[in-house]
Amino acid sequence: MSLINSNPQIASKINDLWNKFWSGGISNPLTAIEQITYLLFMKKLDENDLKNQSDAEFTGDAYTSKFDGVFYSTKQDEENKQNGIDTQELRWSNYKRLPAEEMLQHVQRYVFPFIKQLDTAESPFVKHMRNAVFIIPKPSLLLEAVKSIDEIFDLMEQDATENGQDFQDIQGDVYEMLLSEIASAGKNGQFRTPRHIIKLLAEMVNPKLGQRIADPACGTGGFLLGAYQYMVTQLDKEKDKQEPDEDGFIRSSRNALLTEEVKDILGSSLQGYDIDQTMVRLGLMNLMMHGIESPQIDYKDTLSKSYYETSEYDVVLANPPFTGSIDKGDINEELQLKTTKTELLFIERIYNMLKMGGTAGIVIPQGVLFSSSKAFQDARKLMIENSQLKAVVSMPSGVFKPYAGVSTALLIFTKGGETENVWFYDMQSDGYSLDDKRSKNENGHGDLQDIVKEFQNPFDPEKNDRTGKMKFFYVSKAEIVEEDYDLSYNKYKEEIFEEIVYENPNVILEKLIGENGLEHQIIKGLNELKELI
Repeated sequence: MSLINSNPQIASKINDLWNKFWSGGISNPLTAIEQITYLLFMKKLDENDLKNQSDAEFTGDAYTSKFDGVFYSTKQDEENKQNGIDTQELRWSNYKRLPAEEMLQHVQRYVFPFIKQLDTAESPFVKHMRNAVFIIPKPSLLLEAVKSIDEIFDLMEQDATENGQDFQDIQGDVYEMLLSEIASAGKNGQFRTPRHIIKLLAEMVNPKLGQRIADPACGTGGFLLGAYQYMVTQLDKEKDKQEPDEDGFIRSSRNALLTEEVKDILGSSLQGYDIDQTMVRLGLMNLMMHGIESPQIDYKDTLSKSYYETSEYDVVLANPPFTGSIDKGDINEELQLKTTKTELLFIERIYNMLKMGGTAGIVIPQGVLFSSSKAFQDARKLMIENSQLKAVVSMPSGVFKPYAGVSTALLIFTKGGETENVWFYDMQSDGYSLDDKRSKNENGHGDLQDIVKEFQNPFDPEKNDRTGKMKFFYVSKAEIVEEDYDLSYNKYKEEIFEEIVYENPNVILEKLIGENGLEHQIIKGLNELKELI
């Protein structure tokens, strides 16, 4: 059960926080979530440091606090040893007690610059703070935001204690809830992939502990997080005792039970890239809030000449930008497809990123499945001739609303495998309404669990029915090649025409005008009506 259902108090506090930013003059959700993220980092930096200090005292280990010493906001001040401030005063727990006006000046002048000069080797988040700007404009907004965040954390602690939940999982849910407010398409065609579609792809691709997993256009890190949560669940010996979530998937909430060694393996196996610094920061915070202490997300255009990882990953999960195009001169020479369309170049990039035997699960616009131009055909050939194309799942056009109305599909392929028969599935429902509201259907999970179940079944030529009685079927590679590598479901679905047998016209007339025919019934009805007048 999601936190928003189980703890309406927290949901209400999050709504209040958004409303404060709106009324405080920051109406762009992306700007607001970025500023909230900086505040969360400040709070977590203080809390983690205090916890590490306490642990070190208990074990007798040496520990140097990040808040030791004196901080100078300019090089000149440092050289002259003037206007310094005791770094202890830069802790969230200290400055949150200041009056509003004083707090805003304190954070602008000292706290934010202090964060930006922390050791980047220790903190991936700090590494990407160089271009960050603190733009909370009003003292009252900062004061209210700090107060709201403290109240949300207090409620999370209470929820964890009273309901026996893992605080880390509640914290992750809260950040996901905050991110869900980004309700409009971002730059470069970016939009958030629905969580249940991420769960579905993770379930089908089945990433395992120890495998290297990447997303070359990761946005807020949803696919990396989806792979992490799937693997955490597989490691949970008691997962079978858990109730499925609202989408029918079992996802373990026992992150706290993982050993430090397993946490390190999981955290270090995930790698994301994005071309938007804001997205990189949001993605890093998303993974940190879910318990991945040193997440690896970097600012990079994976289609450009600056990116050169090849055959590095066991799994790639991605929903790359659909509508973009890249300047020809910027395209990495390694990419051979003759196109500037990002949705095609990313297919080749993902193929190149995979190790031999590595598997990709990706979201693409449905046009990629059937467009007849050479670049589109060549992209499909790459997945069919150089890989084992395992599955093509067509999805209805409302799945990405309210961000976009485009029809999409899921593709799963394994590099270096041999394509024999490709599994096609026509998803008609994902368990949510297909309008802008995307409200949960009362009648279950749509086709999600059927897709998982049927995909795992081995190919049986005796049961390969293409008449539409089933939502899925297999198509041989030879037939796909014959159709110019077309991968659209309807290309291979067989239309069944039923012959309708009509009665002889004389028989029909007899029925109409016979003793009890239609004409007789009308006259009888009119006579009865006449008697009533």
